[in-house]
Amino acid sequence: MCAEQKVPSKHYNEMVGRFPEFMSMVQKLGKTAHDAGPLEGKTKELVQLAAAASLQSEGAVHSHTRRAVEAGASQEEVYHALLLLVSTIGFPRVSAAVSWARDILNE
Repeated sequence: MCAEQKVPSKHYNEMVGRFPEFMSMVQKLGKTAHDAGPLEGKTKELVQLAAAASLQSEGAVHSHTRRAVEAGASQEEVYHALLLLVSTIGFPRVSAAVSWARDILNE
């Protein structure tokens, strides 16, 4: 999903209003990275979901879970992407990320 299709959060909109030139460059960087390689939408979102889980960013886990599903990922694929992290980030962090993903998957 392109940056133009994402539903921005209230905070993101405030950042755009306060720092328009900076945020324009952030958006361009994101789009450039998104378009730079051969990975398809679902895979890109699952990668970003894993990164969000690693950072323990509940909002980003929610966002990338939602986007991964919109890009065609099943619940099982979302959960598997998170479970794969256990040897890297540990069980407590994976467990937290699974609970955040479940918030979205159970909507």
